[in-house]
Amino acid sequence: MVADGPAHRPHRRPAHRTRPRSRQARRAAAHRPRGRAPALVLSSPRSRARDTAELAGLTPGVDERLAEWDYGDYEGRTTPEIRETVPGWTVWTHPCPGGETAGEVTARADAVLAEVRAATADGDAVLVGHGHFSRVLIARWVQLPAVEGVRFAMDAAALSVLGHEREAPRIDHLNLQAAP
Repeated sequence: MVADGPAHRPHRRPAHRTRPRSRQARRAAAHRPRGRAPALVLSSPRSRARDTAELAGLTPGVDERLAEWDYGDYEGRTTPEIRETVPGWTVWTHPCPGGETAGEVTARADAVLAEVRAATADGDAVLVGHGHFSRVLIARWVQLPAVEGVRFAMDAAALSVLGHEREAPRIDHLNLQAAP
């Protein structure tokens, strides 16, 4: 799983191009686990995720389910701005009016992971997406509620590897950053 480059504002569903520095970081994240072509490669439809996949030398299928958490009325606003009217707000603990609920995000993540589990019988899967939703995928992989994604770091251009210990899902590597 690879997260796209840094957003300019925290609560924006990415749709714009990134700066050259973040493009370099994403290109550095392009190494392939186990050195073989993946059985499944999916990307969010947002241009930043598609660019990340391209920089990594991947040709993904575009999957709307990998889009970032829908922040609704909070789209484009920073956490401090939101907290002016909703003290203590985080995407993990409070609703996003007009956006997705944690239950809706859970259903979307679970659907993606069902496809990943089916595909990984034939090899690895690579998902290219965005910070909050990638953290939800990690939480759901290890059978935690979506809101527990708060406990996992997923920085821009980071790589995380999810696997199994026999039948039990596990996190093999989390938030790997390429050396500069």
